Amino acid sequence: VASRAEVETAFARMQKDRLDALVQNGGSGMMFGLRQMQIDNALRLRVPLSTGLASYAEMGALMSFGPHLEDGFRLAATYVDQILKGAKPGDLPVEQPTRFGLVINLNTAKALGLTIPQSVLIRADRLIE
Repeated sequence: VASRAEVETAFARMQKDRLDALVQNGGSGMMFGLRQMQIDNALRLRVPLSTGLASYAEMGALMSFGPHLEDGFRLAATYVDQILKGAKPGDLPVEQPTRFGLVINLNTAKALGLTIPQSVLIRADRLIE
């Protein structure tokens, strides 16, 4: 679990190393709690940030691509229901996400001086303007 100071140190290193972009896959609850700080640092460094969670793009990251979380929540509720009715957790199937969404923040793209190709824009599930 990263602390606020560790995240700031990581971004200082990114600035020193002159990264072209940052892709965040997964992360802990602590990282999720620090998402606005991550986004602000990426914007300050003018580094495009892409994650798997739409909330990041909604808060100012360049884009997100990941599974629809609502589907996972519904599936979890189904599992809980089955377990409460006596099913053994080990007998329940492991399921993979089947629906994914691409969210692009056009305001952030503009602020970073980036042009998103039309071929990418038409594939987006949502554009933030």
